Amino acid sequence: MPKIMTVQGPQTQSTRKTPLVQERKYKCAFCARAFSRSEHRSRHERSHTKERPFKCLKCRSTFVRRDLLLRHDRTVHAKDGGIPLHSEVKRRSTKASAAAAAAKPSIAIETATIEQIEGTDALADMDARAALLITELHQAAVGAILDQEQEALLEEKSRRSVSSSSDAYDSPAPYSSSAAPWDPPTPSSPQGSCNESWNGSLQPPRLQLPSMDRSFSSDPSHAPSLRSGLLSSAATPATYSPYPYTNPPSPLNFGNHCSSTQAVAPPPPPQVESEEERQIILENIREMDVERAVVDKFRLPSRSALNRYLSTYFNLFHHHLPFLHTPSFSPSAAAPPLLLAVLSIGALYTFEKEQAYTLHLSSKVLVNNYLHRHQNFSSRNCPLWNTQTSLLNMVFASWSGDAKGLEWACSIKSLLANLVAGGKYELQLRLEQRGDALPTREEWIEDEGSKRTFFAVYVFFGLLTLTYNHTPAISYNEFDTLSLPCCETLWNLDGSDELAWREQLSMAATPSFKEAHTRLFQGDPPRYSAFAARILINALFLEVWGVKRSPEILESVVTEYRERLRVALDTWHRSLDMCTSETMIVSLTAPQKGHPLVFNAMAMYRCTISRLEVDLMSIQEALRYHVPSEVASAMTAAAAMIPRSNAMTKVIQQCFECFQIPALMGIRWVARTSALNWSVEHPLCGFDLMLILSLWLYRVEEESETSPPNEEEEAMLIKLRNIFDDDSVELYGSRLSAAVARIWGGMIDEVVVWGITQLLGESFKLFSHSLAVEDDIGMSHSTATTPASTPEADEEMSDNE
Repeated sequence: MPKIMTVQGPQTQSTRKTPLVQERKYKCAFCARAFSRSEHRSRHERSHTKERPFKCLKCRSTFVRRDLLLRHDRTVHAKDGGIPLHSEVKRRSTKASAAAAAAKPSIAIETATIEQIEGTDALADMDARAALLITELHQAAVGAILDQEQEALLEEKSRRSVSSSSDAYDSPAPYSSSAAPWDPPTPSSPQGSCNESWNGSLQPPRLQLPSMDRSFSSDPSHAPSLRSGLLSSAATPATYSPYPYTNPPSPLNFGNHCSSTQAVAPPPPPQVESEEERQIILENIREMDVERAVVDKFRLPSRSALNRYLSTYFNLFHHHLPFLHTPSFSPSAAAPPLLLAVLSIGALYTFEKEQAYTLHLSSKVLVNNYLHRHQNFSSRNCPLWNTQTSLLNMVFASWSGDAKGLEWACSIKSLLANLVAGGKYELQLRLEQRGDALPTREEWIEDEGSKRTFFAVYVFFGLLTLTYNHTPAISYNEFDTLSLPCCETLWNLDGSDELAWREQLSMAATPSFKEAHTRLFQGDPPRYSAFAARILINALFLEVWGVKRSPEILESVVTEYRERLRVALDTWHRSLDMCTSETMIVSLTAPQKGHPLVFNAMAMYRCTISRLEVDLMSIQEALRYHVPSEVASAMTAAAAMIPRSNAMTKVIQQCFECFQIPALMGIRWVARTSALNWSVEHPLCGFDLMLILSLWLYRVEEESETSPPNEEEEAMLIKLRNIFDDDSVELYGSRLSAAVARIWGGMIDEVVVWGITQLLGESFKLFSHSLAVEDDIGMSHSTATTPASTPEADEEMSDNE
């Protein structure tokens, strides 16, 4: 049984050696540091002598280490192809380089973005500036690549049309699965609009999302290609390509293939086109604010700021919770509370926190006063925008990092659940009245948008249960009779061609929630959309949560049900290979092909697997009060909850994969970009997984003398240690457990969009102190707060001096 340590123990001395701690016999000639390998000592001594033996042949830069030199070559000299510096003779000629550079697509960054980065006081933090600029560059690069690919394919089409006229009746060429089956068109202007008044029954806003195929491999041998795909300007590897998997449908899935073979970009985010439209928005707010609780204290942001917030919401947040319909969302026609809620989250993604809170509070006041004035509303006739606004405001408050915000969100959770129940009942009545008749496009958008909103609430409530151990406000089988959301290609199909839309709709039958759920437990993978996959893993998680809360008297029944859940989870994982093909391109960096929802669902899947074996209820309840020291104390006290068993080793594999993703992509890269590109699911699910991994490692380290690691455990330890530079581990007293906790904590709170990540990061760093030990040569602990606080990072900092 491992010792229970306190959070106040970062300075605890320990001289006991274990087989996992390597002897450090190579001492530095200039200070008290000691190392287990002579090359590490030599590397360290260069920080004293200032020797830089590795010289760049393309510029005058010098480096302490060869790997830093190679990385410098791949990044700074990427235009030269990242050629190894010792192969200077192989460099391209100046003329060839200039020609290659001219052939590259130009990348244009919006002027508003540059002005925002340079002139906004809220972006004084350099990490925040870097993260925003990197994301903008990435999105611009995807657009440039699309334009270039379109030109190339059009040229190829023209060439083929000339050559094929003479052999039009020849036998068809054999099909090649490697051929690119799509021709990316130039994004068209959004079709349709939301013209209904927000005072009446507002048409629900909806979104568009692409789907994806899983392709991330846990094989560490893939690391070089992953790193080069992120850090070089060469062609993007398939694993990180922004383009979805668009192979033509096989005969088995043709009936459910709801997309064409052409890759298209999502519709552009809604914008405020003129000052006149901004004035309309302001008049809408004044009209709704009868009590004048907002307009006298609130100043509507400028048009450029409004467009900035709309862009960040629909480009960065929207794809992770797709319940608004982008093509028909009009800022001047949307209900003011809903628009302000959208803008508040958009402001978070531009790091303008004060403006975000002002917009959020204004939205809350407007919607609350609206409900008080219309007390005749029931959950059945309350407009859909009310449900959508309440959802976004709850999302903002729950992940704000403020305990009072979470308490407010909890206070209206039952209200939101009732709105969903009443809205779902009305939706079912509409569907029953329509029968087998096909809906009009407007009716379908309303029904599909309502359904997506209800499922989005369901997914959000699941995250509240995962994070804070809140009892689910909506049970896992609440939506048995509803069909799952359609594919994102159909959802965003150009509405100008009514015939094409009806043809796609007739082929895009989606299973009901109950049908898909039943097939998972039967081991028969269903076929559904990326959004549907995210919904089903949420249902399985809630079932696992319910099993862990079952009375012990039902242990025999619970054991059998756990085995059924394992079958369902395995089937769900296999079903990802059958997700409906998509052609929508979402320019968010993730280590998987396809839509971000699948990447998010995989995070929830790993967490669900771990929850079958480990219940960390006390830590989740401590998170409710947002005190890092209390959370860290609960984390340390949970060491006794982590067993060592074969089942637990399988859970550790899931934890390892979670840690391996940022390790292979680059900790610093992920730290500075994931806040904008990845959903909040990843830090929330990663909290569970990294805590389990750290505590398991701590237990193995503590028991290594009395109970040495078995073969499977030893293999896992080797895989983990291979991820780290040895110096990084030595920085934490040769404790892998402390290294994992410290690096993860520093990574998730380096760039903060959602305040909850800062709470999780600070808690992890305090927790890492309780795991770290000092050795008998007086090595001191690091006091830095980010994963950059390693010898490698220190050398990199000195390189820039």
